[in-house]
This record gives sequence, C-alpha cells and structure tokens, in this order.
Amino acid sequence: MSDTRPVVRLRPKAEARAIRHGFPWVYADELVVDRRTKAIAPGTIAVLEDGERRPLGTVTVNPNSKIIARMMDRDPEAQIDRAWIAARLERALALRARLFEQPFYRLVHAEADGLPGVIIDRFGDAAVIQPNAAWSDVMLADLEAALVEVTGVSIVLKNGSGRARTLEGLPEETTLLRGTLDAPIQVPMNGATYMADLLGGQKTGLFYDQRPNHAFAARLAHGARVLDVFSHVGGFGLAALAAGAESALAVDGSAPALALAEQGAAAMGASERFTTRQGDAFDTLEALSGEGAQFDLVICDPPAFAPAKPALQAGLRAYDRIARMAAPLVAPGGYLVLCSCSHAADLQAFRSACTRGIGKAARSGQLLHTGYAGPDHPMQPQLAESGYLKALFYRLDG
Repeated sequence: MSDTRPVVRLRPKAEARAIRHGFPWVYADELVVDRRTKAIAPGTIAVLEDGERRPLGTVTVNPNSKIIARMMDRDPEAQIDRAWIAARLERALALRARLFEQPFYRLVHAEADGLPGVIIDRFGDAAVIQPNAAWSDVMLADLEAALVEVTGVSIVLKNGSGRARTLEGLPEETTLLRGTLDAPIQVPMNGATYMADLLGGQKTGLFYDQRPNHAFAARLAHGARVLDVFSHVGGFGLAALAAGAESALAVDGSAPALALAEQGAAAMGASERFTTRQGDAFDTLEALSGEGAQFDLVICDPPAFAPAKPALQAGLRAYDRIARMAAPLVAPGGYLVLCSCSHAADLQAFRSACTRGIGKAARSGQLLHTGYAGPDHPMQPQLAESGYLKALFYRLDG
C-alpha cells in the first residue's frame, strides 16, 4: 500500500521522538520541503519517515499549512477510506453513548478522537461537520456517509467557517449536505432548553464544551440574580434559571443569539425571569456599574482573547480588564465566574490575570473551583492545544 503513496521525510535534525511518543503534528520547518513535496495536493495521504528513512506512520499532507502533516494512523500501511473513518466514528460514539442519555454532544473532537482537524457536533437527528483540515474537505463525502452509517442521523451540515480553515488555506462555506432544516433545534442540557441555529449560528450553533461549567454555576444559582455576559444563546443564564435563579440578564453583541436565548427561555417557561441586553460587553459592564447594579452570580465567557501566541499579552490584559469590570457588580458573598477558550493562555497565566483584575477592583475572595471542557471534548494528552477551556469560580468577599 505505502509504495503507491507519496513519502515525506523529517529533516535530519528534526525530533522524531515526539512523533513516536504520540505528538500528532509535523510543522513545515521540521519536514524536508522540496519541489516534490510542495507539489503534493492538500489533503493527500502519505507515508511519514524519519530522517533515517524509517516509517513513522500514515499522515495527511497540506503544503499550504504550517501544520504540514497530521498523523492519521501509526500504521504506515493503513488504508484511509470510508471504513477507516467509520471505525473511528464508532469508537467516538461508544464513549458518548456511555456518557450521555440523549444524543446531544460533541461526537468528534479532532485529534483526540483520531480524526485530525475534524469537529462533529450532534443535535439529535442532525449533525454538523467542521472539516478544519484539508483531508476532511477532500474526503467529505466519505465522512458524511460514514457518519450517517454509524449514527443514523438524517440531517448533515458542513460548517466550513472559522480561523482553523483559514490557517489551512481552505475556503469558507456552510451548506446543508443531507436532509432539510428550516428552524433552530431544541437542545436539552442541564435541565434547560437551548435553541441551536445550525445554519446561521456561531460555529456549529451551540457550545457543548461548557456543559459541566454550566452545571457547576447552576449549583450556585438558586434564588440568585444572575448576569451572563457574552451569553451567546443563553448558556449559563438558562442553566441558572433551570436551577431556580430569581432572574437572569443575558448580555451579548449578537441580536440573533439573544433572540435564540429568549426562545429557549420561553420553551422553559422562564420568560418572566429572563431579560437580554444587546451591546458591547465592556460598555455594558461599565453601564451596569454606573447604574449601581448588583448580582449574586456574574459569569463572563468571552470569545478567545488570545487565540495564538502573538495575541497572548493583549489577551491577558483583556482578561484582567474583564475581571476588573465584572467584580464590582458581584454582591458581597456572591460569585464570579471567568472563562477562557484561548489556546495560547495557559491556566496559570489566565488565573493570574483574573486574580489581578479582581484585586484592581478592590475585591478579594476564594477560588472555589476550576472547570474544564466536558468529557465529550477529550484531550489528546500530547497536544496541549486540545485542552483549551478554563473556567474559574470565585466567591468574593464584601
């Protein structure tokens, strides 16, 4: 099998040990990139060799990406076809079926589930594929067919948007591949009801990764006045209402996202306790402070302020600022939840920025809990980037 495929080779001084020990990526400066390698079509399956021409495994190659090769299979003879994809999907499904009673979860979390660069979120009878690596664009028909075969879903969408595809040199495209969809899908989670717009919403329409953090926040929410900043479709706020919060105010810059949050609250019978406020989060926090507003539970779940290392320092300043502006809105003895989905900001740097911001607001307190993404977002242990989500739960003094 391998003799019909292109062969790509690590540079003589490149460290093959990391690859042998499970690291799944080869960067462009680690590979011999000659005219032949540059001519390989993005998404091509190849054999990776070390500097001494010993095979390391089967990879997919994209000369247009800084991640020029991604490990597909440790077997250099592996046949990457629909059956191979189906086997990976079956393994991923077995884990989710054990974890969740209902079919609403992230089914595939890229490298951690053995499908490099591929995200698949499931919404009952519908699934959204994010093919963020070139091979998955090339093999999209096989990926879709295997997905239907393994899960039985009848609606499949391709969400080809976002920074990851741009870095791969792939075009943006969101389209319905199979079935029909003319309305948002109701998603039950943590006792709340969310409305997911699979065609027009952010990413795949809903963020499953925060599920355990929504649940922990809900434990603090009974009888509380809740402020959910960067709320998207109501993630923390609706979970808090399901747990008996007195009220929840959702703040977001997106009117469509807030409209979906309102629909979710209505589906739960919680509309009378739910309000929204559209606008820039920083401006809204400043305005609420000027109004003398106080809440028992404040959550800030912003988009990635530090998506890559060049943005790290600016991102940490933004996390410091959000903590400094949110802390004064927390009533004495209340709770502040600060989240980061930035790959570049590790937990220690993020925690330091948040604690510093709280201190600048002349507040102090306890760090109660640190949360991460749910188990349907497993980590690839050798790939730190797969453990991106952090949530810090503080109880603030007077």
